[in-house]
Parts: sequence; structure tokens; C-alpha cells
Amino acid sequence: MKKSDIAMIVLIASLSVIIAFFIAQSIFGKIDESTATIKTIDRIESSITEPSANIFNKNTINPAVEVQIRSDDSSESQ
Repeated sequence: MKKSDIAMIVLIASLSVIIAFFIAQSIFGKIDESTATIKTIDRIESSITEPSANIFNKNTINPAVEVQIRSDDSSESQ
């Protein structure tokens, strides 16, 4: 191969790489280098605090217990 043939191959290869770069950039777009901010949460502690007595009262009605209301007198004597 002559020097002119090698120079032509190098020229065609470099032009191909440049053309491929611009085609890929037009298809995929430019790389976005901007940063994003996210919200973070506080660390979850393993300690348990006692619930408020106003909300969790021991003397309140338990909604999980089935309650039957009857109008006859037999239920009052039991």
C-alpha cells in the first residue's frame, strides 16, 4: 500500500467517526449535567414513646368487640 492509500483510509475513518458522533448526538441528545435536589427524611429511631392518654384511654369502648343491643328485659338480667 502506498502512503496515499493509508492517508486516505485514515481520513475516511476519522470522518466516519466524526459523522457517527454527530448522528449519535442528534439521536440521543446531549448529556444533561444539571443536578437535582431531593428531600431527605429524618432518621427513624428504634425507641418507642408511650401513646397519649387522651387518644388511647383504657376505659374507652373497643370498636373491635361486637356489641348487641336488645330491647327485651332478658338481656339486662344476665
